[in-house]
Amino acid sequence: MTRRGADPIYGVAIGAGRTLFGLLRVKPTVHGAQHLPKTGGAVLAITHFGYMDFALTEWIVWLRTRRHVRFLATKGAFDKPGVGFVLRGMRHIPVDMKAGADAYRAAVEALRDGEMLGIFPEGGVSASFEVRELKSGAIRMAAEAGVPVIPVAVWGGQRLLTKSAGSTLREKFGLPVGFAFGSPVVVSEADDAAAVTFTLQHTLQTLVGSLQQQYPVDGTCAWWQPARLGGSAPTPEVAAVAEKARKERKAREAEAREAGPKGKRG
Repeated sequence: MTRRGADPIYGVAIGAGRTLFGLLRVKPTVHGAQHLPKTGGAVLAITHFGYMDFALTEWIVWLRTRRHVRFLATKGAFDKPGVGFVLRGMRHIPVDMKAGADAYRAAVEALRDGEMLGIFPEGGVSASFEVRELKSGAIRMAAEAGVPVIPVAVWGGQRLLTKSAGSTLREKFGLPVGFAFGSPVVVSEADDAAAVTFTLQHTLQTLVGSLQQQYPVDGTCAWWQPARLGGSAPTPEVAAVAEKARKERKAREAEAREAGPKGKRG
């Protein structure tokens, strides 16, 4: 059963998003919205090129179906004052990187309860603006819960906010953003999750390609356009090296923070 009408904080968040995107005069173009289920559980497998992709997807899904999307978010975000209150009020699901099984079980339970769950199967923002290799969690959750996977491509949202790049407020004003919802992927626990995930990656890249072809702004030499299409974004190979270095740096910083108090006690 899909829960409706009992999310006041989510309603406020949707209102804030509509106000923000309205003030910026974001121009959405939507393809395949008929694939969004009006009721019942579903996994939205979403491309991830910008930090606003979740809010943009929530906005369009609500406009087309009046349904709420639950997202998996890091436990650290839930621990932040104010932010955690909002995330809990919107019934998003916390993910503890050291205990991911708990989040997985909560996600499957939510899907069985009729929720629409938003997942970024790339595991992070793609700085190359190409669809990266996907993790299989989205497919495995859907198979276990017995719900479909809806491929979702978002293009142009990276121009609002993303990592290692940015645009001026003037450039954000009147921004076109394309959305493409693919045909539902029906998967069972008998299927090869890795093979279905590989196919999903190809589907997402195809959807992104169609949005790029129709995008009304020339991206030649632009930072938000893939190098393959004449943009100045890093290639997937260069972006992967930078991402590896970033993760290693964050791991060292985390180790230093944990060692700090121990060192002082000694």
